[in-house]
Amino acid sequence: MEEEAEEVEAMTIKKLGSYGGEVKVLTVVESESESAAEETMLLWGIQQPTLSKQNAFVSQSSLQLRLDACGHSLSILQSPSSLSTPGVTGAVMWDSGVVLGKFLEHAVDLGMLILQGKKVVELGSGCGLVGCIAALLGAQVILTDLPDRLRLLKRNVETNLRHGVRGSAVVKDLTWGDDPDQDLIEPPPDYVLGSDVIYSEGAIVDLLDTLSQLCGTQTTVFLSGELRNNAVLEYFLEEALKDFVIGRVDQKQWHPDFCSQRVVMYILVKK
Repeated sequence: MEEEAEEVEAMTIKKLGSYGGEVKVLTVVESESESAAEETMLLWGIQQPTLSKQNAFVSQSSLQLRLDACGHSLSILQSPSSLSTPGVTGAVMWDSGVVLGKFLEHAVDLGMLILQGKKVVELGSGCGLVGCIAALLGAQVILTDLPDRLRLLKRNVETNLRHGVRGSAVVKDLTWGDDPDQDLIEPPPDYVLGSDVIYSEGAIVDLLDTLSQLCGTQTTVFLSGELRNNAVLEYFLEEALKDFVIGRVDQKQWHPDFCSQRVVMYILVKK
């Protein structure tokens, strides 16, 4: 009970961006670093991620992930052999991607989120599951990743979005920290999505630079991530709080069959 009381004191509960649900907004009382440290300690204390099973919804040794979403049976190809290659990301799925994708479907079903006809940019698309689900929900999606990661991504988009797609999907290369192509930022996207993009302190500055360039005043960002390194998450929150209002989406609002104590989800909007 004391932990819950402390959480209420440290946060404001309200709606944020274009999402219809109420989220727990991180408040900056004295400094961004103090707020980030408190949020990280709270998360690890309440969710205790190390006690939960990792990859409950995916098998990274499998060549494909099968998932039902939006009335479609999706088949997402993976490249397990790439896991052993230093520096390679996006070759396999993580739970945070499944959680975010199914959250979008659930939120749309409940009327808490409207993606039909909306411009969506996904960062670090990897295998492409989240972007594919957004397209099936009616969004005009641009899935992005590093130039040498696009082959698998394109294949998954082409395989899973052949029929009955309410929206659209295109794949583009985007290196965080570089200037985005004009079609990514004009007009500004309605939504920016990212799963497991907060994984390295070295990538955070470039990630936030790209988010700042992509986001307009009406852009809503959804980020889901694995709770594997408290120092990396704390650093991200500290830096992001300088330019964004950040709210944590309570797991009660996620798809009830796709919740994990090892995953966190945030909404960001520009200050």
